[in-house]
Amino acid sequence: MAPELQTESHVNGTSAKNVNGENGTKFPEKDRHSLVLSSFRCLVADIVQQFDGGHPGGAMGMAAMGIALWKYTMRYSPSNPNWFNRDRFVLSNGHCCIFQYCFLHLTGYSSMTKAQLLNYHSKEYNSLCPGHPEREIDGIEVTTGPLGQGIANAVGLAVASTHLAATYNRPGFDVVDNFIYCTVGDACLQEGVGLEALSLAGHWKLKNLIVLYDNNQITCDGSVDLCNTEDIDAKMKATGWNVIDIADANYDIESIVTALEQAKQSDKPTFINCRTIIGIGSAVQGKAAAHGASFGKDDVKSIKKHFNMDPEEHFIIPEAVQKFYAPLLEQGKKLEADYEDLLSRYAKAHPDLAEDFALRRAGKFAKNWEDLIPKIADIKTDNLPSRKSGGLVCNPLAQNINSFVVGTADLSPSVSMIWKDKRDFQHPDLRTECEINGDYTGRYLHYGVREHAMVAISNGLAAYNHGTIVPVTSTFLIFYMYAAPAVRMSALQRLPTLHIATHDCIGAGEDGPTHQPIALPTFFRSLPHVLFFRPADTEETAGAFISALQHFSLPSSQNAVPSHNSTNNSPSEKDPEESEPLTSIISLSRHNLTQLHAAHDKHPLPAALTSRAGVLKGGYTIHDPTDAKLTLLSTGSELALTCSIAALLQEKYSLPTRVVSMPCLPLFDKQSASYKSSVLPRRKMPHAVIEAYTLRGWERYADAGWGMTTFGRSGPGSETYGWFGFEKENIASAVTTWIKEGEKTGDGMWWLGGWTELAEGWKFGGAAP
Repeated sequence: MAPELQTESHVNGTSAKNVNGENGTKFPEKDRHSLVLSSFRCLVADIVQQFDGGHPGGAMGMAAMGIALWKYTMRYSPSNPNWFNRDRFVLSNGHCCIFQYCFLHLTGYSSMTKAQLLNYHSKEYNSLCPGHPEREIDGIEVTTGPLGQGIANAVGLAVASTHLAATYNRPGFDVVDNFIYCTVGDACLQEGVGLEALSLAGHWKLKNLIVLYDNNQITCDGSVDLCNTEDIDAKMKATGWNVIDIADANYDIESIVTALEQAKQSDKPTFINCRTIIGIGSAVQGKAAAHGASFGKDDVKSIKKHFNMDPEEHFIIPEAVQKFYAPLLEQGKKLEADYEDLLSRYAKAHPDLAEDFALRRAGKFAKNWEDLIPKIADIKTDNLPSRKSGGLVCNPLAQNINSFVVGTADLSPSVSMIWKDKRDFQHPDLRTECEINGDYTGRYLHYGVREHAMVAISNGLAAYNHGTIVPVTSTFLIFYMYAAPAVRMSALQRLPTLHIATHDCIGAGEDGPTHQPIALPTFFRSLPHVLFFRPADTEETAGAFISALQHFSLPSSQNAVPSHNSTNNSPSEKDPEESEPLTSIISLSRHNLTQLHAAHDKHPLPAALTSRAGVLKGGYTIHDPTDAKLTLLSTGSELALTCSIAALLQEKYSLPTRVVSMPCLPLFDKQSASYKSSVLPRRKMPHAVIEAYTLRGWERYADAGWGMTTFGRSGPGSETYGWFGFEKENIASAVTTWIKEGEKTGDGMWWLGGWTELAEGWKFGGAAP
């Protein structure tokens, strides 16, 4: 059931009596609160009814929370939504987006005109009021909708602010002192990703994070006690949060403001339990029917009568309400001016620090990152797991560029992402049993076994300000399956994030099929705005990092800072896709790989050399005999095997064979038609791919392939490859048989128009029939 409406609010269990002047809070316009609340709720009901769609109930219930935030608490500038030191607001319960849209309009964000506001749930493709908040819109920090993602993003924003404050603030110069405010509903507190993130926020003691819980005890199915009867206040206290309880968050704006002020004084993150009634004033208030549907014309009239508004008028914002919000525009400009003055004085007092801080705000690096990438001449020819190649490339970047914030989901020894003298991000008073400590200036995050939250938090780090923080996450590739929803949200928002995915195939060996991904790469390769790299050696790993960072679209010294908001928000007016940031995943091996960048005695085909420049194109030819009759494609761990197969096909079967490395299919797809046809001359010869994954999707590039047709197997990596037939004799024989059978048809280009699974019929651990 919805919480019963009470007449007296309580803060921390005591009567909230300090709201009219005490504790620094005054409400000279308190007499307008009733009208402001009533008009807001009627406006929401009208807008949702107009196109008969949306989520009105939560927005109406949270009205007092919104007024407490936008009118009395948050520091922001409607005329400059990207002001660096603004407080940030996240609507984790994103279905209540009309709540946020209305406040953006009321407080003076110029792009959110009333005409735009009335486009909510309309057919207008370029509406600024989509069905869930999208970060391209002025005043919206992150795209939310999948429940739990928003609160995890808010934790990332709070980490960013905390880290920057510890790094750059000096006595008398708090150049970063903003707060992160986030609203959540009942569902966000049930999603695993939300709980993972809340746990970390408590552990890190992120005192700049304030969460307001819209506690209406209703979800789609009915009352929350259908599935959840826990004591949320006790749970949050046990997680390390300061908890404040508001008994009547429907009307008691003063008590909510007082709670917010108390929260800002806490040494912990604060959870404000705001007890509300969903769809307040409607015929279905307190019921699931108020959640996700319009109320109907008759009930909208009744709602207006209930709130003493004219039932025959629509979309009314009374003049008194407009005046109530009017000062906020100038207040925001003054906050900006005061901040610019602070920065000016800061630059005089701390010139070197101020210069570095200016670069961070502009999303620029103090050093040329490309100079930190190992040169090809410095790469050794010793066999090496590509996870260690990843460390060779990434760790100098993280060590020398303070924009890099690297983290792992409890796999530091395995992912090779620790650089010399790294410092952990931790509360400075924490003293761990293992004696690995840190402070808030640290740039290495221990996420624990929380892969989903790790990536969702990294999205918040990236969203804080473009390029100010370069978030890098790391875990086994298979565990990015846990994190896949957050990777998808990163791609959807064009957030520049980098994910290091190790132990990426059956070569993971003894951990067995539970840890050996076979199909996950197909998902990531198919996601828009994601670059999935699978490099074959250190040289290609260097190329993968170069390409990933190039596609972060970080500003150069010649370019202005790209904004995640624009003055014209029509999708048709966006920048060209290639200039927008992309999410990248670099998939790396556990087991040793042959280095293919130079000729040496271990190289199976010394003329076939890898190239970082080739990686930038997604696919490139590494061996191209003039009389070639076949092209073999491969990626990552299997490229060296493919080179050995090509050598065997020439020596034993007199079949000259081209070899193509395809480390990033989405990048290859972006190349010109002439380039792609030069790398893959499909009409000139048959093409076969060799990769230790399922091969769905490779039909676009090849005519046959040897891949995985089932799950992996426990055993040493080399033996696992043999079990599934990834040996040069097996595959060379299968390829030649396929070609001979095709040639018997007499068709000139017999290989086109079909697909052959070369491993079909392979007896695991034995020989092909």
